[in-house]
Parts: sequence; C-alpha cells; structure tokens
Amino acid sequence: MTLQFDTRPAAYAVIVQEDKILLAYWKQDGKEGWTLPGGGLDLAEHPVDGCRREVFEETGYEARIDRMLGIDVGHWPADVRPDGSVKDFQAIRLVYEATVVGGELTHEVDGSTTHAAWIPLKDIGKLNRVSLVDTALRLHRERPADGKLS
Repeated sequence: MTLQFDTRPAAYAVIVQEDKILLAYWKQDGKEGWTLPGGGLDLAEHPVDGCRREVFEETGYEARIDRMLGIDVGHWPADVRPDGSVKDFQAIRLVYEATVVGGELTHEVDGSTTHAAWIPLKDIGKLNRVSLVDTALRLHRERPADGKLS
C-alpha cells in the first residue's frame, strides 16, 4: 500500500538577543499563534537562502544564518488540500540559529503572519504559540557553541 501525503520542506530561524527571541504571529485557516520567523522553501531554493528570505519577509530584518540546530517533523492528519484531495500533511522543518545583521522591524503584508516582535524568553510560557517554538528553544539550549553534541 502506498501512502499518499503532502510534504513541505521549510526553514526557520531562532534569533535570540538580550534575553529576547524574535517571533512572528501566524494566523491562517482559523488557527493562530506565535511562531519562529521562517516557512516553506521555494522550488530548488537552498534552505539557508529560504530561511534568510523568510526572516526578511516576516520581520524586515536581514539575518545571517549561523548554524543548524536540528530538524523537526510536523504531522497533521488528513485534511482537504488545495487540489481537493484529502491527504495527511507533514512538514520537514530545518531549524537554524541566526543573527540580525541589518534592516528594521516591520510587519509582513499579505502573508501568513500579521506582525513580529521581540518577546522576553521568560514570557514564552504565557504565549499562545506553535509547538515549533518549544522544540527550537530546546534545540537552542542543547546545542553548545562549538556545534558539537556530546
């Protein structure tokens, strides 16, 4: 039996400075919450390029991608897809650590996020957020500065 499902590769940035994390507010199809800046890759787009593009689109900041923190897989049960088929959906989410190197905070226009903000790390637990935020923060804390896992 062949399983039919859609897969979407995506890249996201964990950007932390001065005990704050840069998050974007996602709102789509009746669902919403804070998420990492990032999103789906364009066809044949390198994940690092896609991550930089998504950070800029959603926050207005230019980002340097410093290192990969890990890969997360999201799964959502069967639902009606844009082509009318009913399929499960999975996202392969590459999570990178990044640094702001230019630009200024702005809000995405006509996208899946409404605004971005620097959120104190101590307030994350109080937020309505997608699970990727918690996964990414765990990866960020576990990854030593030299990039090597013990």
